[in-house]
Amino acid sequence: MTARPDRIRLTPDLEVSRLVCGLWQVADIEKNGETIDPETGADALAAYAKAGFDTFDMADHYGSAEIITGRLLARFEGADRPRAFTKWCPEPGPMSRDIVRRGVEERLQRLNVSKIDLLQFHWWTFEHPAWLDALHEMQAMKDEGLIGALGLTNVDAAHLALALADGIEIVSNQVSFSLIDRRAAGDLSRVCARSGVKLLAYGTLCGGFLSEKWLGQPEPAEIADWSRSKYKRFIDAAGGWEPYQAILRAASNIARKHNVSLSNVASRWVLEHQAVAATIIGARLGESEHRDDNLNVFRFALDADDHAALDAAFGETTPIPGDCGDEYRKPPFLTASGDLSHHLDAIPSVYQAVPVPGRPDRLRVSSGSVWEPIAGYSRAVRVGDRILVSGTTATHGANRCVAPGDPGAQATYILDKIAASLAPLGGKMEDVVRTRIYLKDANQWEPVSRAHGRVFGEVLPANTLIEAGNLIGDYEVEIEAEAVVG
Repeated sequence: MTARPDRIRLTPDLEVSRLVCGLWQVADIEKNGETIDPETGADALAAYAKAGFDTFDMADHYGSAEIITGRLLARFEGADRPRAFTKWCPEPGPMSRDIVRRGVEERLQRLNVSKIDLLQFHWWTFEHPAWLDALHEMQAMKDEGLIGALGLTNVDAAHLALALADGIEIVSNQVSFSLIDRRAAGDLSRVCARSGVKLLAYGTLCGGFLSEKWLGQPEPAEIADWSRSKYKRFIDAAGGWEPYQAILRAASNIARKHNVSLSNVASRWVLEHQAVAATIIGARLGESEHRDDNLNVFRFALDADDHAALDAAFGETTPIPGDCGDEYRKPPFLTASGDLSHHLDAIPSVYQAVPVPGRPDRLRVSSGSVWEPIAGYSRAVRVGDRILVSGTTATHGANRCVAPGDPGAQATYILDKIAASLAPLGGKMEDVVRTRIYLKDANQWEPVSRAHGRVFGEVLPANTLIEAGNLIGDYEVEIEAEAVVG
């Protein structure tokens, strides 16, 4: 048996275990208000580290997980200490230098370190562009030596590509990836192949649903555990209980063939994807840890017959819709809390609608671009049930060009900006009936068209795409839109 987990380098200075211990269950243990004694919790983590499971993943909202890990790290000196990943998940709003630094400094204080090994960033809605402000400030803190490496969490392929094109040095993206949820194997893995970004896969065992325990069992009427409730939603979205059982049967047969557990097969399938650096396994402190069984994932490999059997089972399922992270931003909301639309609706719009003087049937929106007052136009205007959005470029704030020279990334940013312009006027992207795309270079039609298709693939508005010649500055594309709201 393999004595310790395999290891991988995320950066020249950051080597980690390919089985990362996830500490999200600390929040579950402490949900009734009682906190874990930090030293007792650190003792439990120390047992993991001693066995080679020396990389821990947590977040600002995982109860006292950062504090417990900080107590563990204080027991070590030098570069041989365990590695700690954490996440900062702020509410969308202005991301000033002070706000970002306070968020990062709190992580430093709770972990009791002078540099965070890997700081991962989550953002609820890309219609609010301040996520780029936050990342640029975090990049500055990385350059200062306060952050070792920058990562994202629950970010789709298009916005990962946008962050990279805008100059952010991203090394990882933490996303759901399993035999049930295979979205990360698509566009996201292709971006990783081009950029060298690695995936940290969570949900690999679907909260325990990918184990022998559930093979041949009837569908449960209700589930009290929050983690299993989340992954039951994934099972339902993938076609339901019978297709899920087909995957279990295929994985069980493979497990018997290799003399390993079904869960080992589920983890191995994810780990064998080139884009994946590590899988994240839950660490419930003080309970059975299954460390020896987890090590079995490194003593076998899936062969062609194994992949064929799993592919046949996948063929009976419905692919999870959308891309990674969509479950937090749009229906179907596949989260522990279920439908998050109330949370997203409560996020203030980045732009504000104002009445047009003397025109009681009109509202307009400004984005704050320096060009709007100079040229005398609004970002968007609503007249009755019709909303007209001006030609929009990848201008961030007053005048910064986002992702210079990258038309696909600019189109992604522009479409987020159009969505943000529609929202305060009562419109959504689903209300758009026409778009017009102006390209600097017609040869760049494909990345822009694919960005358009990701947003409008089901809406299917009327569309025109033309080469407009030399757009101003570093802008590669400009898009305008018209919407009709009922």
